[in-house]
Amino acid sequence: MAQYSLGIDIGGTFTDIVLVRQDGALFSKKLLSTPADYSIAIEDGVAALLEEADIRGHEIVQLAHGTTIATNAIIERRGAVTALITTRGFRDVLELGRFRSPRLYDLKFRKPDPLVERRLRFEVSERCDAEGNVLEALDLAELARIAAAIEREGVTTVAICFINAHVNPTNERAAIRYLAERLPHVSVSASTELVPQIGEYERTSTTVVNAYLRPVVEHYVTSLERRLEPLELAAPLMIMQSSGGVLPAPLVAKTPIFIIESGPAAGALGGQRLSEHLALGDLIVFDMGGTTAKACIVQAGQLSLAPETEVGGSAALGARMIKGAGFIVQVPTIDIAEVGAGGGSIAQVDAAGGMQVGPRSAGAEPGPVCYDRGGTQPTVTDANLLLGYLNPDALVGGDLKLDYRKAQAAVEALGARAGLSVIDAAYGIHLIVNATMMRALQAVTSERGRDPSQFSLLAIGGNGGVHAANLAESLHVGRIIVPPVAGLFSALGMLFADVEHQFITAFFRRLDGVTAQDINDAVEPYVDQARGLLEREGYGASGKHDIGVYADVKYVGQTAPLSLRLPALPVTAPMIAELRSRYSELHQQTYGYRSDREPLQFVSLKIVGRGIPDASRVPERVSRDRESAARESVRRAYFGPELGWRDARLLARAALGAAPVAGPLIIEEYDTTTVVRPLWSARTDGWNNIILERETVHG
Repeated sequence: MAQYSLGIDIGGTFTDIVLVRQDGALFSKKLLSTPADYSIAIEDGVAALLEEADIRGHEIVQLAHGTTIATNAIIERRGAVTALITTRGFRDVLELGRFRSPRLYDLKFRKPDPLVERRLRFEVSERCDAEGNVLEALDLAELARIAAAIEREGVTTVAICFINAHVNPTNERAAIRYLAERLPHVSVSASTELVPQIGEYERTSTTVVNAYLRPVVEHYVTSLERRLEPLELAAPLMIMQSSGGVLPAPLVAKTPIFIIESGPAAGALGGQRLSEHLALGDLIVFDMGGTTAKACIVQAGQLSLAPETEVGGSAALGARMIKGAGFIVQVPTIDIAEVGAGGGSIAQVDAAGGMQVGPRSAGAEPGPVCYDRGGTQPTVTDANLLLGYLNPDALVGGDLKLDYRKAQAAVEALGARAGLSVIDAAYGIHLIVNATMMRALQAVTSERGRDPSQFSLLAIGGNGGVHAANLAESLHVGRIIVPPVAGLFSALGMLFADVEHQFITAFFRRLDGVTAQDINDAVEPYVDQARGLLEREGYGASGKHDIGVYADVKYVGQTAPLSLRLPALPVTAPMIAELRSRYSELHQQTYGYRSDREPLQFVSLKIVGRGIPDASRVPERVSRDRESAARESVRRAYFGPELGWRDARLLARAALGAAPVAGPLIIEEYDTTTVVRPLWSARTDGWNNIILERETVHG
């Protein structure tokens, strides 16, 4: 019997679904998302794809899903009514936060309001000191009064965060036990079970975000599993984590903080696995969808992990590029820079007569004007249609027809307000959105001390191939890789992910006072727990799992730690001695300087258990079910005032081979379009990637 893996990725505009057979045969479906209930598009799309491919649910042995449900719930403030119980005197930690603003000179900027309003933040008498000594036991009588107030207010989820609980969790655990008995219908998120590490605001913020999201994600997971039941899928639902692993849906429902960057992580992880499998070298992974554009790097075969992320800030500010706009979540996250720039980004003219593009997006409803679904404001997709880059009859295999005249009228009206012709306005929209996306690309390369010209650009997402060559020229990048199903690559990439369980334990110790046995004693319970979980999931045999320990380390007095993996278990004294030089090298690479005399401080230890399959999750080659039916022809396309209008050959990916074909070309596919500008050429490699190369790269 054939076996298949099913990947599902929800974006702001499209829902992408891929099926991969064990021999690499790939079936795909792309349909508009259903924001009112994202599971509707999933159910409809999976059912339609199974029917089209004549596949039965019991043949599905792997089911991975990437979702924006957690991020959207915070951005749109659709989380549950949440209460916070904290130590007396710490009621306003959420509002005090960090003294950081993303706009230093903007006096009108205001941080988003806390997820828990002040009347639902309750103080209780209890106290531990920094050494973990219990100075005051939890006052259960006060907690009883708080529980009664929570019940009166109709609260469905509670966050608990006590001062110094990461050192001694006794009082927090007592509160958890009491609330479980007193309010069994209320979900409880406690800091000691999520992020037991130093940092009062960060720990509180992370716990509150988890509590706020938990009922929403629990409902979503339950609803999705119920919708998929009639399809009789054999595989359990696994959900993509921000760190690049997948986790069983029931565990995700309890700890939604781990899926904040679920969708973007899938594309990044897919790029890393593809680079590793095909020896592609260092990559900039560029993912442009309908609403946002993301960028990260794969260097020396590895993705960079950040110890925390922010959620709920404006996409215009750029996730992890500019801090202080959202809510801190302290979980390991692939270091992705994100901006509000996508195919659906809306163009407008400001009061001074200048054009702006994004961060507002037309999304799936109503979508760009050319979708003819009620949109009236011109978008990047409308501009690309007028420039000749998109075929009005070829998007999503012709299922999504584009109305050229409506797009032209909308862009022409915009151009009139800015004093531009319709084509100049369209190309201006194209260039402005490119400039916004350059912020993300530079944030993960030149701003981190990396020379982008030494990387190749992996272009994914429905719009990645349209804009990649223009961006590569600006970065002086000479090679672009467009993988098969580039427009659905996040859905494919999550099928390459390993099952992953994460644990965090406080370890606030000076490096010069720590022994190997201290670290081994601290991590042993979590290593055993990770091993037990993996064994129950079928990864118990020798070599079938990998358990790694990561140390978050900083200079004494510094605020931001860097994460280093310890080479092996058990930890030995030489490994600790080696940490200093490894940390200094990483600090030099990240910040541009190092100090070999400053003492080092451990902040926390993180234990990550991964399930390793018997065979590589990346197939030797993929073959498409939906090769473009477009016949070779020619279409006029505009490449800017210097190059002007050119005749661009229209090709399908299957028409390319090992010999380079000179641009200008437009390669049309079911899920994406690749624009090959003049002075570029295109060919395919053995994995069916499109390889774009420049004839001349100016340094």
